[in-house]
Amino acid sequence: MQIFDSHCHLDDRSFDQDRAEVLERARRAGIKGLMIAGINLASASKAIEIASTHGDCYVAVGVHPHDARLCSESMLAALKELARHPKVRAWGETGLDFNRMYSPQPDQEKWFVRQLQIADELTLPLIFHERDSNGRFLKILQRTPAANRRGVVHCFSGDESDLKQYLDLGLYIGITGILTIKRRGADLRRLVSLIPDNRLLVETDAPFLTPAPYKNKTRRNEPAFVKAVLQKLAQVRRQKLEPLAALVWENTCRLYGIN
Repeated sequence: MQIFDSHCHLDDRSFDQDRAEVLERARRAGIKGLMIAGINLASASKAIEIASTHGDCYVAVGVHPHDARLCSESMLAALKELARHPKVRAWGETGLDFNRMYSPQPDQEKWFVRQLQIADELTLPLIFHERDSNGRFLKILQRTPAANRRGVVHCFSGDESDLKQYLDLGLYIGITGILTIKRRGADLRRLVSLIPDNRLLVETDAPFLTPAPYKNKTRRNEPAFVKAVLQKLAQVRRQKLEPLAALVWENTCRLYGIN
């Protein structure tokens, strides 16, 4: 069984002391692929450095909405240059986050649209972040269509209407450890069966969003724990684990253009 953690932050400083051991635990758990999502120029550069020495790691470069206030054309030009690296298979994580408002809404929207343009130009799939955008995220996507745009809504947390609109746009849906959490994951468990087999991805968002049963033992999530997400997904969707793992692996490789 091969499992792909389609979104993690292995470059995070919480892994600096034991990154090799974290990767070894992931491999022992059957995780054969990892996408390290950059959040800014420094993060993307560090992610490429990690992936360059690990064959099972790939990278997305981009500017997270939290960092939009720091974005500039020169930063995006530097990220475009990084995107030439063979380990870079996606653009992101980018989008809108009106929950904590670390960056003003105008900055978030301006640089989100600009990153859509760049990803479309480079024909790279997008890793999308959306939280509490009150419909603005979808409106921007719908108003700036691109014929060959591909992407995944990372850590899906919307309602049934959002899900339908994402699927209508041809997007994949990323499922995190929230699925395993009794109260917080109730809505997601109800909706996850509505996602077509060929649009499902699983992810950890490590070091964040630790799934059950690990969340009661450690605060730091890690790629090995994505197996728990997949197991819960199989249970909720009433599918056999190994065929579902194969489907999700194929989906992830197709999205990111990985052989």
